[in-house]
Amino acid sequence: MTSIRSSIRRVSLALTVSATLVLGACAVMAPPPAMTAGGLLTDAAGMTLYTFDKDAAGRSACNGPCAKNWPPLMAPADAKPRGDYSVVTRDDGSRQWAYKGQPLYTWVKDMKAGDTTGDGFNSVWHIARP
Repeated sequence: MTSIRSSIRRVSLALTVSATLVLGACAVMAPPPAMTAGGLLTDAAGMTLYTFDKDAAGRSACNGPCAKNWPPLMAPADAKPRGDYSVVTRDDGSRQWAYKGQPLYTWVKDMKAGDTTGDGFNSVWHIARP
């Protein structure tokens, strides 16, 4: 009987931990960007955000391989526009934060908060500024 109770406790604990991890993963979606003292927009981790000249207002043109190098700043399913921040729907149906209609991205070669190595890349990527 003791081994059955012990097994039930272990299973219950495992389910509780699993549920906590799943709910925590759901909360990883990005909040609206923040502005740094330097006047540029960053994500919650302080990584620089960028805009892409080939995007149309409210629509991302960076998909597939482009999005691997320039990851979109994803918005949760329940995200609502806030001030100058809006949410655009990407080609794959996912949601992305935008500032004044311009979709926002990070750059894979920025290694730490404050890096701005993507600014001016191919003359079409620029730091997002208010």
